[in-house]
Formats: sequence, C-alpha cells, structure tokens
Amino acid sequence: MNEQQQTKIGIVARRAILRAMLSIGIAAVLIGSTVGAASAQSLLDKIKNGETIRIGFSNEIPWAYPGENNEPLGFVNAMTLDILKRLGTTKVEPVVTEWGSLIPGLQAGRFDIITGGMFILPERCRNVLFTEPLGRGADGLLVPNGNPKALHSYQDVRDKGLTFVTAAGYDSVAYAQEVGIPDDKIMQVGGPAEILQAVKAGRADAGAGDYFTVKKFADEDDSVELADPFTPPVTGYPAFAFLPDQQATVDAFNAVMKDYIGSEEMMRTVARYGYTKASLPDGTPTLDLCKQ
Repeated sequence: MNEQQQTKIGIVARRAILRAMLSIGIAAVLIGSTVGAASAQSLLDKIKNGETIRIGFSNEIPWAYPGENNEPLGFVNAMTLDILKRLGTTKVEPVVTEWGSLIPGLQAGRFDIITGGMFILPERCRNVLFTEPLGRGADGLLVPNGNPKALHSYQDVRDKGLTFVTAAGYDSVAYAQEVGIPDDKIMQVGGPAEILQAVKAGRADAGAGDYFTVKKFADEDDSVELADPFTPPVTGYPAFAFLPDQQATVDAFNAVMKDYIGSEEMMRTVARYGYTKASLPDGTPTLDLCKQ
C-alpha cells in the first residue's frame, strides 16, 4: 500500500469516526431531551397523579410548623392539605428550613411549594409565583412586660434610638429600614424563638414578627407583652408560593381557593390555630401587591 492509499484510508476512517460521534451525539441529545421532558413534568400533573408533593415551611407558629414526626401543622399547612386533596393528592413530604432559606430552597428544588405564610411583596414576586392571598395580617411588636420604653410603632423605636430585633428574611427588616431605623440598630436573628429571647434578655428593646406568632409568645410568657396600641407599618397578604414556571399549578390553586377560602370547611380546619374571619383576605389581588 503506497502513501497516497494510506492517506485516503486515513481520511475515510476519520470521516467514519466523525459520523459515528455525530450520531452518538444526536442520540444523546434526543435521549437527554426525552429524559428532560419526563423530569420536567409539571407540578400540577404530579398532584393530579396523586404523587408526593414536598411542602417547604419554617417553624412559624401558628402559620406553619412541624409537629411530632415532622407532621405539617399550622393553618397554612392545613389549607395546603385541603387544597391538594381537592386537586388530587393526599401525599406530602414536609421540608422544614429557616425562613430566609425558603425562596432559595424552592429555587434549588428542595421542595415544590412554600407554605410558610409568606407575604406577597414586589421583590419576592420577581423570584416566585404567588397565588391569590389566603389571608391578611400585620406585624405585632413584642416588648418587655409593662412596655417600659412606651413603644407603639416602628417610628417610636427609631426616634428613641433603640434596638429592634426581627428575623432575617422577614418583611419587617425592610419596613424598619424604610422608616429609618439604622442598620446597626436592626438585629437580625434566625427566627421567632430568637426574637423572643433577644427581647427577654434585654439585647433588644422591641421585637417584630407576625402578629399570631408574637401574640402566642405574649400569651404564654409573662415577661413580655404586645405593644398596645400598635400601629403596624403595613398590612400583609400571605399566599402560597411556587417556582416561576408553575403558572398552571398556581391557576389550579387559585381556582380551588375561590370556593375554599372563607368556606365552612376551611374555617373548621383553621379554627384551632386562631385564624378567624377577621383574617380573611379583603379582595386585594396579587397583581396589585406585586406592583406596589
């Protein structure tokens, strides 16, 4: 075999190898696309098929919190179970995390729904899809018993140069900053229990958190109370939160919620957690809340 023949054979062989590699690559892409399509099954399909849905929440009594064996308790979790049942599944897997990790956890695929009672805020609307509101509420201000500093608003805390404590990721951090409480006077902690401890120990003069949560602290601990009267900075509207690509699931939740929210069934479900008719949403739509 001369050199010219060897060269031709080498070219043919290389072309054959390239064609084989290209074929393998196309096949891999097709297989990958098929697998991707299967893994991209919508959350709504999973619900309708009766599959297990992972719900993410923090330890926020009475909104959403873990019971024995991680049982999902709290009125938002109770609503979630009712709505999922109507849509097709009774299987849930609770995933408990710190409040500040809820949106990152959803984005990372650790769970499918945030059920922690997260308020609808414009900055959050850029990262998640909210359903229509499932209620409305406001912060409460936790102070030492007797309210020795006479605190009745965030502005009082600001004007008196006092230390304010709340949880990292709470909307109350932004509210405190907006009214002008200096950052070095805003203590950010892990969650409600740490807020209580900071106020009890005197590390903070006042602590803000969801009204239901801090009221429970005040009812059960004589060393603290709720500031009364108290002017909250804003009324909040909690909702279920989903990944931005789950519009169909949000639409399905909203459709169920039209008849469910405020129904006798719902009110029976949430009564044990202190949710009353006064907590029902007032018709303010999520679209407006995301624009504010």
